[in-house]
Amino acid sequence: MKDGKHIPLSKAQIDQLVFQNCQCDNWKQVLVSPDFKPDNIKNATFSGKIKLGKFDKQVSFYGGVSKPAGIYNAFIHNCTIGDNVYISNVTNHIANYVIEDDCIIDHIDLLALEGTTSFGNGIKAVVINEAGGREVTIFDHLTAQIAYILALYRDRTNVRQKIEKMISQYTQSVKSDIGVVGKAAHLSNCGTIKNVKIGPAAIIGNIKRLENGTIKSCPQDPTEVGASVVAKDFIIAEGAKISEGSIILNCFIGQATKMDRQFSAENSICFANCGFHHGEICSIFAGPYTVSHHKSTLLIAGLFSFFNAGSGTNESNHMYKIGSVHEGIFERGTKVTSDGYLSYPVWIGAFSVVIGRHYAHPQTSDLPFSYLYEENDKTFIVPGINLRTVGTVRDGEKWPKRDERKAPDKSDLIIFDVLSPYTTQKIIKGLDILLNLKPAETNTSKVVVCNNLTFSASALHKGIEYYTMGINKFLGDCLIEKLKASSPKSIADIEKLIENTDSAGTGKWLDLSGLLVPEKHINSLLNDIETGKLNTIESIIEKLKSLYNDYNKYKWSWAAEKIRNIMKNQKELSNTEKILKIVNDWAGACKKLNSLILNDAEKEFSEESRLNYGIDGDGKTRDADFDAVRGTFQTNSIVGELKKQQEITNQIAEEWINKIKSLR
Repeated sequence: MKDGKHIPLSKAQIDQLVFQNCQCDNWKQVLVSPDFKPDNIKNATFSGKIKLGKFDKQVSFYGGVSKPAGIYNAFIHNCTIGDNVYISNVTNHIANYVIEDDCIIDHIDLLALEGTTSFGNGIKAVVINEAGGREVTIFDHLTAQIAYILALYRDRTNVRQKIEKMISQYTQSVKSDIGVVGKAAHLSNCGTIKNVKIGPAAIIGNIKRLENGTIKSCPQDPTEVGASVVAKDFIIAEGAKISEGSIILNCFIGQATKMDRQFSAENSICFANCGFHHGEICSIFAGPYTVSHHKSTLLIAGLFSFFNAGSGTNESNHMYKIGSVHEGIFERGTKVTSDGYLSYPVWIGAFSVVIGRHYAHPQTSDLPFSYLYEENDKTFIVPGINLRTVGTVRDGEKWPKRDERKAPDKSDLIIFDVLSPYTTQKIIKGLDILLNLKPAETNTSKVVVCNNLTFSASALHKGIEYYTMGINKFLGDCLIEKLKASSPKSIADIEKLIENTDSAGTGKWLDLSGLLVPEKHINSLLNDIETGKLNTIESIIEKLKSLYNDYNKYKWSWAAEKIRNIMKNQKELSNTEKILKIVNDWAGACKKLNSLILNDAEKEFSEESRLNYGIDGDGKTRDADFDAVRGTFQTNSIVGELKKQQEITNQIAEEWINKIKSLR
């Protein structure tokens, strides 16, 4: 139904409405579609300016029930109601809303807007530092990357102020004294809804109270807000599913995020594909794929992404001195096991596992893929071991498969690579740390302490081995990928491929909450914001998207520089021998890591793993029961994929080794 096509009611229509127990102080203020028929408007009271569409379709409900579109048992004030809307049993009233075509509003208490509101846009979420100083202003186009800049680049005052001004201008532009329920949205059995904008196809059911917020939604990815939810000062993005008693205050909830089972979220921003059940978050920046599933878990005052919190995970963000001022950084892929505890401040490196209770404020940013465990109140670290675990492989494969965003515009920019320039640069630094710490002898009882971290001698030696394999694998992956794409005809072609690569991706890399990117490009982006070259939120988002799209180019640029440096240090070898060595080192690293990962996977099928199987039988029954439930090592899909991948790697290595040897 389009504005401008409404006409006054005829006397016959008014008479029929009155006969159907409808009331209005001034019927002249009620305008209708030319196709309007009053048959399905019953027991309705109208006040203020009203526009009504046509009601000539059957509306489908759960269980195969159909009912005629119309307005039944409702008080409607100052509203525009589209075509084939179904409104029934409104306990109080609907006021100051546009209800678009095909909406269902069935058994609700109150849907109203009072005064002027920005629908949650402009609310400040106090993230990362509970005492303040890293606030992020939420708005309905917020992305993980924009939020990262606002929260973490506080030293770039002019940048932050300019982005805040852009958000403020946007917030002003969306302020309104009229709310919207988008096309085909479905509201049923709801309590109070005040000053909330609801997107197309959204499903809102059995909520208790929603106040001052935006629920973005689209037909491709409807947002669902369900049973007993209470939310105030919020933005919820497309495809999110919030239900089962969740409580939300001052929060941004990203695309395809799930939150249910009495979860509590306050002053937090949560981006794509997060999963929160039972527990609590307060003042956190939850980057993509942050997951907390347990009733006893509290995440507080930290930066997270691709994070998994075990049962009873907890952190302390103050030391009983000047308040809750301390912060935690958990780089991508970190896990905290059951009953894990960390006393802030902490900084945990990428793809690490934290076991036990830690009071020594570990800083392991340059020691990724590590295990941290606690013994006699000391933090022990096993560096690099997570490079050889099947869990890391599984994580790297599952995240892209579990991207449940279906909205046409995926707002958060996510690069899933486990090994990348970002993590490999840290591995290189970690290797240097370990080489400097390595004891002269290999006495496994000897320990080394550095920066409140305790290393056993054996862990140091193994860490050096794992990190070396990780570097060789990543650089070899990049070289093989480039060789396959370029089809070199001579050794000179390969040399040019390596030597003539530009420097676009060289230098330090950053992880902007999912976006892996060279630091210099982010500095350039920040400079462009500061100078006014990028002067709208849209232009900043487009620039970030261009960086995302150029990831593979930047990745090769970074890897090529490292390969050049390796080749320069091998002066005794010919160029052919240097290239062959890189390929051979890559093949060896892949084979050794794959073997270690398979050995790790095989532990899941060990005698110990069979402990509680075959409860009423003998050993044969136990094994049969185990195989029926868990399968066998030989038939496991992850194991099969690892073996297949190793066969492919062996074939590729043999092919390129032979080809390089044949080139002149």
